Amino acid sequence: MNYKLARSNYRHLIVGADTKVPLYNGQLTTAINFDNAASTPPFVSVIEEIVKFSAMYSSIHRGTGYKSQFSSNLFEEARSIVLKFVNADPLQDTVIFVKNTTEAINKLAYRLWEGKKKSVILSTCMEHHSNDLPWRNKFQVDYVQIDPYGKLSLEDLESKLIKHKGNVKLVTVTGASNVTGYVTPIHKIAELAHRYRAKILVDGAQLVPHNGINMKPENPLHHIDYLAFSAHKMYAPFGIGVLIGPKETFRQGISEIVGGGTAETVTHDWVVWDNPPHKEEAGSPNVMGVVALVAAIKTLTSIGMKNIDHYETQLTNYTNSKLKSIPGITLYSQTAPNEPRIGVIPFNIKGIAHEQVATILSNQAGIAVRTGCFCTQPYIQKLLSISSKQMDFYRNNTNTSRPGVVRISFGLYNDFAEIDALTQLLEKIIKHPRTYI
Repeated sequence: MNYKLARSNYRHLIVGADTKVPLYNGQLTTAINFDNAASTPPFVSVIEEIVKFSAMYSSIHRGTGYKSQFSSNLFEEARSIVLKFVNADPLQDTVIFVKNTTEAINKLAYRLWEGKKKSVILSTCMEHHSNDLPWRNKFQVDYVQIDPYGKLSLEDLESKLIKHKGNVKLVTVTGASNVTGYVTPIHKIAELAHRYRAKILVDGAQLVPHNGINMKPENPLHHIDYLAFSAHKMYAPFGIGVLIGPKETFRQGISEIVGGGTAETVTHDWVVWDNPPHKEEAGSPNVMGVVALVAAIKTLTSIGMKNIDHYETQLTNYTNSKLKSIPGITLYSQTAPNEPRIGVIPFNIKGIAHEQVATILSNQAGIAVRTGCFCTQPYIQKLLSISSKQMDFYRNNTNTSRPGVVRISFGLYNDFAEIDALTQLLEKIIKHPRTYI
């Protein structure tokens, strides 16, 4: 394929894609953003919808004014749009609006907790801290191991399901790694979980913006029970996230945050709580964020998730082929040609600290990447073969530079010319390190 001719057809959809930023010498250059796994810029359509809706904005629920009624209807209709986007069951499932994926997972951890630390949660060694730490103080957490390439071991998953003898309440797994870009086989994982009477949560923060996701495929064993994701990673950075799950999960019990909007009747002696999802959404909701999310979903749907995946796969394959040809670069993710993945590539340059690489790229060419451990420290420790003894050293020497990697992550607006700019500069850094360090 002629990659040079495969330009992004989506760049015009992005706000600020051609913004100029200053370099170390004061000159301006067009910014290159390869940090999309952290957060994406907004779609033009998102900004337009925000501006358009602003004139009609009003506090929702129980307001009798026209604007309040209009805003309330839009807010509630958004739930159906979200459910349809991921093929959830509108009769059985509900959409709870939260700030982000982290809050969604914390909410579910609290709602599944029964006040005893007997149930088991199976997390994995690939997880973001947000899909690890919320479970630790409420459940017995066990971790599914990874293979030598950093991919999830389905064999170890089944082994642990057998080991815990039906006491696993939930298998919680990333849909796609924010470190290696590996896409986990969520429907195979769901089948294993369900065979051993457990449910499954998919952290969809990295998967949902790049691949189509189907919560309810034909085979019931493949159903996804819970899904969480954030709009700020799907071109709608206005502070909204989503937790999707069965309404039944949220009928009993009380939300971890209560207040306005969560109760039907209140006296000083008793409370009648509202039905889900409203009992889970305390306080004035982020209506603007929901407007942004809906606009992003409509734009992504109009493009087609398969088209997005196809284009970003081309970007990833092209970049991998270029990086593999540069001596001195170590790559930390490996996939077969037809193996699913998202556009995330971790690497290091021999002899140059990951932080230094990022600083050089930004100062010299306006290229934004991210470095460090990306809130997945146990995963990075395994990928870099860092021992527990070494981690004890870092724990006791807090001023010492920590190990990590450089991460490239693509959005649908990135271009092959940008990749060329990156790889050409990396070659120069490796050939003439003293010039840049």
